[in-house]
Amino acid sequence: MAKKRIAMELGMGSSLRRGDYTAAAKRAVENALWRNSLTVADAFDLPRDAMIVDVEVAVQKPQAVDVAAVAAVFPYGSVSVKAVQGGLDIPKPQAKNSDGEPQFTVMAQAAIIVSFDLPASGPATGDAS
Repeated sequence: MAKKRIAMELGMGSSLRRGDYTAAAKRAVENALWRNSLTVADAFDLPRDAMIVDVEVAVQKPQAVDVAAVAAVFPYGSVSVKAVQGGLDIPKPQAKNSDGEPQFTVMAQAAIIVSFDLPASGPATGDAS
């Protein structure tokens, strides 16, 4: 068996007021998932729990993302979430938090890769005659 990539979904999410990186990451994942309906498990006659789901979420402060909370968005499959550097922090003019630091709107991007363990296949070797 070999891990074979079947689909990729992309999404964007934001935290407009709270500057919450986890909320923005979850919304990016939801954006990618909720506008699509993958039926690949059914197409391969596999259980949905056989899905291998690899997620990368890009935000300006990856260490601030609760990856377990992002993984909990998925209803099934073996889910792995990695937060990476990216996204945008958009400053709010004249807005400060309780520590006097500038406030930001947080924007996150998510890439979701869906794979399955499928039989390995090589190049076709049949006789065309």
